[in-house]
Amino acid sequence: MSVAKVIELSSTSERSFEDAINRGIARATTSLRGVQSAWVKEQTISIKDGRASGYRVNLLVTFILDDDEDAGTAGA
Repeated sequence: MSVAKVIELSSTSERSFEDAINRGIARATTSLRGVQSAWVKEQTISIKDGRASGYRVNLLVTFILDDDEDAGTAGA
């Protein structure tokens, strides 16, 4: 049996929502082991001079906790 944990993180990009998502996932996987999925909870656009100037996503990232009790919280 496995147990998962879900954390929320925010990621930004000046290019696109997709870039913000990829940056957030890439960063999460450098700190967390066993990342299984991510859910885009919210998307926000910053506007400057009438144009989109930044993209932010809030992600819910799910990762599996280690079975070994000595492993703590699997890198969280």
